[in-house]
Amino acid sequence: MTTTPRQAGTGTAGTGTAGVQAAGTGETAAEHAAAGARGKRRSGAWFAAEGRNGFIHRSWMRNQGFGPEVFDGRPVIGIASSWSELTPCNAHLRDVADAVKRGVWEAGGLPLEFPVMSLGETLMRPTTMLFRNLMAMEAEETIRANPLDGVVLLSGCDKTTPALLMGATSVDLPAVMVTGGPMLSGKFQGRDIGSGTDVWRLSEEVRAGRMSPADLSEAEGCMSRSRGHCMTMGTASTMACVAEALGMQLPGSAAIPAVDARRYALAQAAGRRAVALVEEDVRPSHVLTREAFENAIRANAALGGSTNAVVHLLALAGRAGVPLDLDDFDRLTTEVPVLVDLMPSGRFLMEDFYYAGGLPAVLRELDTLGLLHREARSVGGGTMHAATESAPCWNREVIRAAGEPFRPAGEGTVVLRGSLCPDGAVLKISAASPHLLKHRGRALVFDRVEDYTAAADDPDLPVDADTILVVRNAGPRGYPGFPEVGNVPVPKVLLDAGVEDIVRISDARMSGTGYGTCVLHVAPEAAVGGPLALVRTGDWIELDAAARRLHLDVPAEELATRTPQAPTEPKPERGWAKLYTEHVMQADRGADLDFLVGRTGDAVPRHSH
Repeated sequence: MTTTPRQAGTGTAGTGTAGVQAAGTGETAAEHAAAGARGKRRSGAWFAAEGRNGFIHRSWMRNQGFGPEVFDGRPVIGIASSWSELTPCNAHLRDVADAVKRGVWEAGGLPLEFPVMSLGETLMRPTTMLFRNLMAMEAEETIRANPLDGVVLLSGCDKTTPALLMGATSVDLPAVMVTGGPMLSGKFQGRDIGSGTDVWRLSEEVRAGRMSPADLSEAEGCMSRSRGHCMTMGTASTMACVAEALGMQLPGSAAIPAVDARRYALAQAAGRRAVALVEEDVRPSHVLTREAFENAIRANAALGGSTNAVVHLLALAGRAGVPLDLDDFDRLTTEVPVLVDLMPSGRFLMEDFYYAGGLPAVLRELDTLGLLHREARSVGGGTMHAATESAPCWNREVIRAAGEPFRPAGEGTVVLRGSLCPDGAVLKISAASPHLLKHRGRALVFDRVEDYTAAADDPDLPVDADTILVVRNAGPRGYPGFPEVGNVPVPKVLLDAGVEDIVRISDARMSGTGYGTCVLHVAPEAAVGGPLALVRTGDWIELDAAARRLHLDVPAEELATRTPQAPTEPKPERGWAKLYTEHVMQADRGADLDFLVGRTGDAVPRHSH
């Protein structure tokens, strides 16, 4: 006797009536149940199916100990986990997934956890950015290929958050993001130290002879002292906050430390909410509007967030079909002050930020300035205004009031244009040295970052405080993969002379934890024949951040005689790297693959048997 899955939404179970016609329909009860489940739930195409395919789908799932009642038409919630022991920031996501499952079961859904590619900044070579689009594509195809009605996205380290958002947006099933949370503050010799930011600072101290290698070794064990991602406002923390500002993460969740019990309570709430999103049919396309992106851009400026948010938001907007261009990141933030005193731009760390009120407190301040789109939606169920209008701030040293900002308006990330970057470049003002924001100097050019690294400690390196370091062939195609090498260290000869910062220009990115006067994302990159490929050592370059100008002061007629410096790395001949270099777009387009822009949707694929 065949047992029919319960019809979705009816609360009645099948009792062996597969051959009995449903009243007034001409269908068998099994067909009626399957049609009802299929109409209400995407997963019904698998679990409410009759015949051989339905048997296969249900039977093999039951080898995990599921009873027939889980195939009754309830929402099936996939939990996309980027857990990996090779990604230290995400190594606790199995525990987070368990909390999500509790919430899904609690709300009457069926949680099914599945792995997605994991991208760890600290170990992965040549750069995780090479694989962001691969992870997004894998997540998209895995979600679409399986019997899922909604999905919870578990991320942490830098690229895992945008990759999962991009993949889920292209499928457009109901989705909610849960980030893993930052580590506890580092503690070293009686003071706080921050991941990334103090890596760069302490290593420079050793190079300058002001810190011993033994002390640096001790700091290794003091910096990363708990589960979680970087506890500075690096890219991981930035993208967690950006996901919340976009409305794709539950309000108040981005900054909760990874080891705080409230992180797991939040994950459980996200599981419950994922079921509700399916019931309400709220999809990323309903949340990721132009207004949502403007909120995220302004939030990033108020946070003093990572320059990497620019490239990730451009890519995500492309997936969402939302018009967004590089100049929006400048135009939308001219009136936005930096409100948060966090490393690398300031003093404090993410633990302090959460205790002070987290992102809701920042968004409330933006609202007082009239810079928040109040009616933008949140996956939490309401509007951004409703989620933040009563948000408290408990520490005005960490999160400043709008009228008394940490830095004045316009000192987040700015967009530069000029003869050296006709398609744009970015500069994080809050992490730069004020005296270098208007600067003219001669270029010292390196074709490979390894070439500069080998020369950086040369006592005879021909540099002075006015020199502008140019490191090229580190863009999306040139490396390949767009690495975080734009904040190359200051030459040792200058460190010895007390010079702590110089202007650096690159078609690369830099870590969100980094600092310095670093012009990044120069587009077009050198490897595709951009003007950066024409620069020669000794050329004059002018930077004027206030005028948003980056100019190569070489006559056009002379440039016309120059041959662009050819890419230094061999062209990939196989695999993902070959596909990537053939299809990756430039930094000003988000460095997504050209054939992945837009949405494909959640249509149920054809049968496999």
